[in-house]
Amino acid sequence: MQRFFAESLFDGNTILKNQMITVEAGTIRSIESAQLQDDVIQLSGLVAPGFVDVQVNGGGGVLFNNQPNLETLLTMSRAHQQFGSTAILPTLITDDFATMQQAANAVAAAIAQNVKGIIGIHFEGPHLSQPKKGIHPIQHIRQISPDEMALFKRTDLGLVCVTLAPENVPVEIIKELVQANVKVCLGHSNASAAQTFAALQAGAQGFTHLFNAMSPLQSRAAGMVGAALLDATSYCGLIVDHEHVDMTSCQLAIKCKTPNRIMLVTDAMSHVGSEQIELQFAGMQINRQGNKLTIEGGRLAGSALDMASAVRHCVQDLQCSIEDAIKMASTTPATFLGLQQQKGYLASGFAADWVVLTDQYYVNASYIAGEQVFG
Repeated sequence: MQRFFAESLFDGNTILKNQMITVEAGTIRSIESAQLQDDVIQLSGLVAPGFVDVQVNGGGGVLFNNQPNLETLLTMSRAHQQFGSTAILPTLITDDFATMQQAANAVAAAIAQNVKGIIGIHFEGPHLSQPKKGIHPIQHIRQISPDEMALFKRTDLGLVCVTLAPENVPVEIIKELVQANVKVCLGHSNASAAQTFAALQAGAQGFTHLFNAMSPLQSRAAGMVGAALLDATSYCGLIVDHEHVDMTSCQLAIKCKTPNRIMLVTDAMSHVGSEQIELQFAGMQINRQGNKLTIEGGRLAGSALDMASAVRHCVQDLQCSIEDAIKMASTTPATFLGLQQQKGYLASGFAADWVVLTDQYYVNASYIAGEQVFG
């Protein structure tokens, strides 16, 4: 049994003062109003639910595609724990089937060994739209195969998320994936609003990095962006890094969808948590200038964003409350993943996963299952 004292605690709904957190076997047993006592661990700062990032390509100097193994997952998870992410979906960018298998096996090993912070896998592709491919290698974009369906349906991978372009994947396939408990996200797509709504009707639940690499909202064609903003039940990932999406567009998305449906994502490449400037991926060189990652010609290539920075940007630049910013980084993605009884809140019966933030919303410490993993 461990006891922690928080002068200030956001439980996912409300900021509370002077709270005692009791943890047993990695789970919160109780949170109660109390006074500071000598025999407890004092948490100095705002204690909030640990961040949940559903799109993490790399970190700590390694990219999952380039080294799809257990060691990479450990490095990535530790890198993002510095920035408050206590649960991540390692994300594989479009690649060949052998690399997909290696990535899946690495995640299965991480899940089996209870590696802290790894909760599943996100396959971003390969069943995407070539006109909206971004940096996804065109030679690997393809129709879905029975082998890939079997891979997505594996039950040893934790939570599985698949990003696909609905104009290239039949609704019957989307239904089959959803029935197998795969979270289907729509993205890297040139789909019409009608095609998008059909995919949502079939069970797709999310949109991968809203606005980026998807058919835009126009006066005479609402596109995927229009459908995403109008639909009340789906979730949208949003990269708030000053590079991917205009701040006014971010504000519009949050106003339309509410913080209960917008998920902050990093789309982080290997640069996060490292001093790396150059990265080789699929025959392309990705260069970092400040917090902008580009390939030759200036096309964006993922991000150097961390989740704590995304939270700060929401407060400082989007005029969000800290409660809403944390909700978008934690509670909402946890709910999207179906973890709303385990993560995203600080309450009895939930995982003892939390982040301790300074007054300026930098990370003082991160805890997973009641154990300090950073700080």
